[in-house]
Amino acid sequence: MTSTIRTLTVPLDGTAFPGGLPSFLVRDDVLCWTRREAGLAGFGEIARFTATGPERFLEADIWWRHLVIEADVTDHVELPGTGPVAFGSFAFSKTSAHESRLIVPEVVVGVRDSQVWVTQLTLGDGELTEQSALAALDRWLGSGSADTPAAFATVTTAAADSATEAQQGAVPGRAGAAVVRPLPLAAGATLHTGSLSEEAWMEAVTAGVAEIRTGALEKLVLARDVVATIPTGVNAAKVLRELAARYRECWTYGVDGLVGATPEMLIQVEGRTAQARVLAGTLDRRDAHGEDGLPMDYATRVLAGSEKQRHEHEIAIQSLTKQLAPFSEAMNAHDEPFILELPNVWHLASDVKAELTEVEGHVPTCLALINALHPTAAVCGTPTQVAGALIRKLEHLDRGPYAGPVGWLDAAGNGEWGIALRGAVIEGPETVRLYAGCGIVDGSQPEAELAETWAKFRPMLESLGISS
Repeated sequence: MTSTIRTLTVPLDGTAFPGGLPSFLVRDDVLCWTRREAGLAGFGEIARFTATGPERFLEADIWWRHLVIEADVTDHVELPGTGPVAFGSFAFSKTSAHESRLIVPEVVVGVRDSQVWVTQLTLGDGELTEQSALAALDRWLGSGSADTPAAFATVTTAAADSATEAQQGAVPGRAGAAVVRPLPLAAGATLHTGSLSEEAWMEAVTAGVAEIRTGALEKLVLARDVVATIPTGVNAAKVLRELAARYRECWTYGVDGLVGATPEMLIQVEGRTAQARVLAGTLDRRDAHGEDGLPMDYATRVLAGSEKQRHEHEIAIQSLTKQLAPFSEAMNAHDEPFILELPNVWHLASDVKAELTEVEGHVPTCLALINALHPTAAVCGTPTQVAGALIRKLEHLDRGPYAGPVGWLDAAGNGEWGIALRGAVIEGPETVRLYAGCGIVDGSQPEAELAETWAKFRPMLESLGISS
């Protein structure tokens, strides 16, 4: 067995994949990053890195660079996401006991700009050929044929089934006020509050606003959790397909039981160009029911016209651009936020684009940028140190990977890392822990913030089939 990683990337020409990348989401252990029809799916595992603590990003960066620096790479496609690839998720907090991780799969399928490819990765000595790559993918997708990837027909069918399920699925209403909610769903599923009751969480919001009014900080992000128990079992692949079908403008992710569909891009790197999407300011789309005029007109009036929401958004933009500036030779951002329309909510959103500059003789890697950017004001608050300490005091919750970076990177320095929002951790065959948070500023109302968390739980509740 060699310690040198070897990879072969070949195009999957001449094969139709209706549904694109989501059609490959047929295994509960799949590694996933997809938006619309494009993205990456990984199967198996040949190497893993784990770490905790404040140096977790830099330690992962060193591990990855050492792994790929002498890699034997044959790449017949040469696009971002080809060659050696690792999927990863990182804990939100440097004090978290949750292990951050990078996972190098055995097989990766990629879809980008109508091109489809497969990469086989190994630390072994066997010969890598187009035939071996196709056979490896076919094996992970469950077909017995090594000549023709017959499982492709299976995944195409799965994608069609997913689209049908998404069209037929009910959209759940806002949950009531009870602490324990029996739900009219599959075989008596139940939903319980997690670390704090709703009443205790609203008290935490009140305490946070009081701290903001002292001038100690401008913004605080408070999260809460709920636990779903589903006796019929949790099907992670179905959850991912549901999210990919319903939330096409989001990035659907799956890494080691962490699943979700985030609307927020922490950093995307392609060559020397870095991009981010910043969200802050939220309006539940159900609040528009019964209002005069078009829904988007309502969103523009209530969301974009709100001094509170715009202030919260401006804090988030300033946080990101300030931290990204030392790595950039040029940067531009929207003068005015736009309204991002999702099935559950509207957000104030801004896109930021930067041309990276060399720092100490080289262009910064994805993980070096993440180390500088995380946590942003959008998921922590500002000032960061004050907000972080107050989060630990008020939440009574280890966020684990929630609101931490999640995504992928390749050996060329390309990568996409979202913030793990609108997601959950599958804790067991029948148990899922969901997370949601809200930006708290002066003027925040506890009842409204609680309602906002339920709007943000909705994508995961939908994907689990839960309605109330």
